[in-house]
Amino acid sequence: MNEQSRINKKAWEYRAYEFWCMKDGMPSEKAKKIMANPKQSLKKHQTYFKNIEHKRIANLCGSNGRRAVPLALLGADVTVFDISEENKRYALELADCANTSIHYIVGDIQDINLGIYSNYFDMLYLEGGILHYFNDLESFIYILFSLLKNNGTMILSDFHPVKRCIGPDLTFVPQYFDQQLTSGDVAYKSYFPDQEQSDFPEVAVTSHTLSQIINTVIQSGFQLNRLDEHRGWNNENFPWEFTIVAKKI
Repeated sequence: MNEQSRINKKAWEYRAYEFWCMKDGMPSEKAKKIMANPKQSLKKHQTYFKNIEHKRIANLCGSNGRRAVPLALLGADVTVFDISEENKRYALELADCANTSIHYIVGDIQDINLGIYSNYFDMLYLEGGILHYFNDLESFIYILFSLLKNNGTMILSDFHPVKRCIGPDLTFVPQYFDQQLTSGDVAYKSYFPDQEQSDFPEVAVTSHTLSQIINTVIQSGFQLNRLDEHRGWNNENFPWEFTIVAKKI
């Protein structure tokens, strides 16, 4: 595990389970919502998943299982790879409450045992702000390519690089090409009282441009099939997220 991953593991194992319970409810509550409509729980990504019964799907940086569990309910064999034991705790409880099962492996994505998982998965699914945790983008995408079977599909959704150039008051922040490794707040820090926030460990992140992401996917051997850009969560008229659909041929 490299230094960046060690920093991020420490951050994501600090009160993450508590956060998920605050945000999504206890696993039993969240499970009821997912079970009511598993496909709807995939939100804007649901159209990318068709005929997934018995498919092996790797949910990389799969966090608290909010996407892995609905995929399992839809019939897929889902393995989550994530760096946080706190996330694993919530995810496994969520799966149990939803009367399904998922595999959950805690560790650095870059340490995945390719002796076991090389050419193993039919699909890869990544979403929710992941790429900034990997300074070496080429190495990360190469691992994704290695995990996938021939003719397998990768669905990679992340924050749009333009988003970081838009300030809270919708002003322009000229930092699109800044790519140095920096420290920042873990994503859920602001959910806790101000007097407790000083105790939260920081994360180590780096930014990538959209062209860098796309070119790295292509140069790693993927065939790019589709690129979608998504509005903000409140339908803001600027790109908030993007989704790449690519195949290993």
